[in-house]
Amino acid sequence: MFDRLEEVAIRYDELNELLSDPQVISDTDRFMKLSKEEADLRDTVETLRSYKEVVSELEDTEEMLREKLDKEMEEMAKQERNALSKQKEELEEKLKILLLPKDENDERNVIMEIRGAAGGDEAQLFASDLFEMYQKYADNEGWKTEVLDANANGIGGYKEITLMITGNNVYSKLKFENGAHRVQRVPQTESQGRIHTSTATVVVMPEAEEVEVDIDENDIRVDIYHASGAGGQHVNKTASAVRLTHEPTGLVVAMQDERSQLKNREKAMKVLRSRIYDKITSEAQAEVDAERKSAVGTGDRSERIRTYNFPQSRVTDHRINLTIQKLDQILSGKLGEIIDALLMWEQSQKMEQLKHAE
Repeated sequence: MFDRLEEVAIRYDELNELLSDPQVISDTDRFMKLSKEEADLRDTVETLRSYKEVVSELEDTEEMLREKLDKEMEEMAKQERNALSKQKEELEEKLKILLLPKDENDERNVIMEIRGAAGGDEAQLFASDLFEMYQKYADNEGWKTEVLDANANGIGGYKEITLMITGNNVYSKLKFENGAHRVQRVPQTESQGRIHTSTATVVVMPEAEEVEVDIDENDIRVDIYHASGAGGQHVNKTASAVRLTHEPTGLVVAMQDERSQLKNREKAMKVLRSRIYDKITSEAQAEVDAERKSAVGTGDRSERIRTYNFPQSRVTDHRINLTIQKLDQILSGKLGEIIDALLMWEQSQKMEQLKHAE
């Protein structure tokens, strides 16, 4: 591990020298690329430096304890040794995590699609609850959300809603939300007070850049039609809705949220590009997961991943057997406890895989 860390430190020093080179500074693309690499390595190198300082201090303290000391000084030295030993262990664990292979999509923005599934109106109302939960979580993280398209059911729910979330490392946290979310509660539409079980599905896709997904315009069938549903006076009068069908993959994206046909097409292309990118990466990931039997965050999207039980104010994530009695807080966007637990689970899985590989 430390040989790899030393290689990282050497590369970090090289990058800092390059970033002060006038020729590199004048080359904007290269400068940006090297700056990003430097930023990615910074935390690892700073942690390594802290680790070396602690090891040096620990050696000095051990040396001191080998000398003849009065009882008070000896006790102080022992306390310092214990504190430094604990700090050394913590830094070692952090360094192990920093060296784990990173998901190349972690830093990306995401396009999220939420749909009411089994349960009719109640499932669509739950889809609306999930949308508000993610919107509040995004606000808490300092991210921005933009609704790309929404198909409301008229009673406050969504048949489906598509949104884009932009900010720092969005995909790294939201990738775990892929799958079927189950709710257990008495629906607003239920007069007998019986508990119903309904589901909504969530799909989280990393935003794809144009250069990453080359879409041939000849492969796209474009249908223009009149918008339907809520949306104002332009509905059924202006042919502004757009449906794009990507013939090679069969993927279809429809947008009607904007009054402008051009804007709907732009949004549809953004979603289509991300769906194609997601399809390619998901298929590649599925092959890897089939070999290593690990698919948290990138697993089957029909899999039930979480249950929200209203009568008992309980949320259970079935992948890691985590149960939290804080339903109201979680629905208000405080997802940190669940997402942190999933991140730790993912890290532990990667560490196990590295051990087996070695």
